[in-house]
Amino acid sequence: MSKKHVNTPADFDKGYEENEIGLKGIVYFGIGLFLLIVITFGLMWAFLGTMRDYATETAGPANPMRLPDKDRLPAEPRLQAAPGFGVDSENGRVNLELRAPQSEYWELQKQWDELWAKGQKDAKTGTVISLPIDEAKKKFLAGPIKARTGADAEKFLKESRMFVSDAGAGRTASETQR
Repeated sequence: MSKKHVNTPADFDKGYEENEIGLKGIVYFGIGLFLLIVITFGLMWAFLGTMRDYATETAGPANPMRLPDKDRLPAEPRLQAAPGFGVDSENGRVNLELRAPQSEYWELQKQWDELWAKGQKDAKTGTVISLPIDEAKKKFLAGPIKARTGADAEKFLKESRMFVSDAGAGRTASETQR
């Protein structure tokens, strides 16, 4: 003989089982979570204040190793729209920020044309660094042309055409350029 269990929460007269939600546990969890968030926020706020106070106490003079703005820029070449984009010239830096992309070429072309036409001299010593092409040709052709001739020149030519290859195991120049 079987007896009906009396202490069961199931109601056998219904075709479904009732869902009992423990609202008290959910409320306690929500309140606990809220308090935990508030306490964590308060501790982090106090920690931030402590770190700010420590930073002001230990702040010394400005860092002597800090680079100036020009040196903190990335190395050339830079994007045309980037800060610091420009070209160095004899008259100083030419700023090309926010100009047409061809402006760098135009500026360099202007400098090269001037260099080809006038040559270049050192500003401090006055020494000629480069000559205009026509003057350089005249100066070269005016003096004796130094060129090797004879057996030494043939030997030098032959050695200059040799290169290191796998056949020489990378130790000696064994192949001839054609």
